[in-house]
Amino acid sequence: MPSFSLFIGYDPREDAAYQVCAASIKKRARRPLSIMPLKLDKLRAKGLYRRPTEKHGNKLWDVISGAPMSTEFAISRFLVPHLASTEWAAFCDCDFLWLEDIENLFALADPRHALMCVKHDHSPPETEKMDQQAQLRYARKNWSSLMLWNCRHPAHQALTLDAINARPGRDLHAFYWLKDEEIGALPEKWNWLEGHSSMDLAPAAVHYTRGGPWFGHMKNGAHADLWLKEAAELRGTS
Repeated sequence: MPSFSLFIGYDPREDAAYQVCAASIKKRARRPLSIMPLKLDKLRAKGLYRRPTEKHGNKLWDVISGAPMSTEFAISRFLVPHLASTEWAAFCDCDFLWLEDIENLFALADPRHALMCVKHDHSPPETEKMDQQAQLRYARKNWSSLMLWNCRHPAHQALTLDAINARPGRDLHAFYWLKDEEIGALPEKWNWLEGHSSMDLAPAAVHYTRGGPWFGHMKNGAHADLWLKEAAELRGTS
């Protein structure tokens, strides 16, 4: 298996989600692995993230996109091939709970593709998610919430730092720099969407995309009990 690294989106508003996500990965990994949280302040300090943002109430606004960002890592995820020193790298949102060894995901890495993801057809009916963040609809929604990057693929040469810092988010999330055949498909179980994916499908990773049980109003969502159990174990209160 080629060398790989792992990146998780980080937002201080969802620190608990990040901690449980990272712990659930490490708990099930067959061998030690390092995880890098994508913290916006550190990426700005390094000069990697230069996009102007504003605060509109409790919402972070991306000026270039002219649209809200539900999390601080909405755009920074596309920096992964610039940050990774390994041949392959994975990114996931922080609102994941991993139930299977992530090495099984990397075993699916196909060098024919520049990037691999679950190709959801997701048009959520809600207008809000999480803590009253806008539930936006856009092409290839949730494809970028879990990405397996072939970091050395020549197609990524077009994804320059200048492009990441200048293109609208809708272009980046639609993988504008890639041809369709350069995007490989992963089984849905690796990005099982709470409130969308079938309950008949056993998830390898649950994605609480509408907002997880760390938000009080989502404590009764699908597989919320699994996240709460993991969080209790992490706190040492189970």
